[in-house]
Amino acid sequence: MSPKQTELKSDEKQKSKEEWGNGLEFLFSCISLSVGLGNIWRFPYIAFQNGGGTFVIPYLIALLVIGRPVYYLEILLGQFRGGGALRAFDLAPLLKGVAAGQVLATGASITYYSSIMALTLRFLLASFSAELPWSSCRPSWGSDCHDVSAANASGKMSPAQLYFEREILHELPNLDDGVGVPNWQLVACLAVAWLIIGAVLIRGIKSSGKAAYFLGVFPYVVLLVLLLRAVTLPGAWSGIVYFFKPQWKELLNPLVWYAAVTQVFFSLAICFGTVITYASYNNFHRNVYNDIVIITTMDSCSSIIAGCITFGILGNLAKQTGITDIGSVVKGGTGLAFISYPEAIAKFEYVPQALAAPSAWAPASYASSATNLANVPAPAGPSLALSLHSALA
Repeated sequence: MSPKQTELKSDEKQKSKEEWGNGLEFLFSCISLSVGLGNIWRFPYIAFQNGGGTFVIPYLIALLVIGRPVYYLEILLGQFRGGGALRAFDLAPLLKGVAAGQVLATGASITYYSSIMALTLRFLLASFSAELPWSSCRPSWGSDCHDVSAANASGKMSPAQLYFEREILHELPNLDDGVGVPNWQLVACLAVAWLIIGAVLIRGIKSSGKAAYFLGVFPYVVLLVLLLRAVTLPGAWSGIVYFFKPQWKELLNPLVWYAAVTQVFFSLAICFGTVITYASYNNFHRNVYNDIVIITTMDSCSSIIAGCITFGILGNLAKQTGITDIGSVVKGGTGLAFISYPEAIAKFEYVPQALAAPSAWAPASYASSATNLANVPAPAGPSLALSLHSALA
């Protein structure tokens, strides 16, 4: 077959293949995918666990050296092959097991993301109350809670932390009596999360592509509002300085670099097959270099903004509780964002529900795809589901 015939055949295939409505749909869809839970929820607590500024330097290096080139490679591979992950790896049959692994990893990630979406939906429902339930202490929390007006709050926890641990997660002090029964409210929210994923995917890129305009922009509005509020709180700057000030000796710790590389993969959603799937809906001749620069830059900027918000809140909590070490203000881990963002919204003096309800605070803005049901922007779970749906295409 001559090169001309091959090109004609490729053009005919492209005409019959479903494509994005325009280049902006692809760009905003990738922004919605890459700028998501990895930035708003995972980045702050990973940075918190790895010394704040000590983590930021390896993260930015890994983003430029590993993240951007791999992202470029996956988009080119998907656009060239015009199919899901399994079809893309037809180029190297020996590596088809890698594609199958990506599909399995995507399926596992969907269940993980859906659980986070359930938590954010639970917060969304709670935010419709007349007073935000995490804005003040409850009698049932006893002396463990500190109020803003408390003269000595040393050793106590904020209302936002106690609300998340005791009212949302229903954490038990020990497992002597077992793990208990599932909480019906979280089970219902999880079911709604899966229904939302199905609704977003029901028409493939025809529905998700149009929603991407809103999903890729509105989260930044929420983030900027929270950032402005966070940096104006008393003590916030001490937390932000902790976030940017590295502990140089920790840069020699390989675990910090490992965490940074892992965060880049998680944040950009690379090596899950999702980026390959998104790019497969592109026009074969599309120049994606500028898109990749924009997406990866937005991704890193979102992480830094989210870090400033989280550590600004931690600085404020440190001032309230009288703790000088920012790293010991709250318990680290996956729940950090579920403490810091509600804490920031509770600090708004006028109608905090106006921000909490439509956005379900920042993590929900990205985690949940309840685009029309709850005005919560960013299809992290559905994006992965779309990849899984298209993997065998």
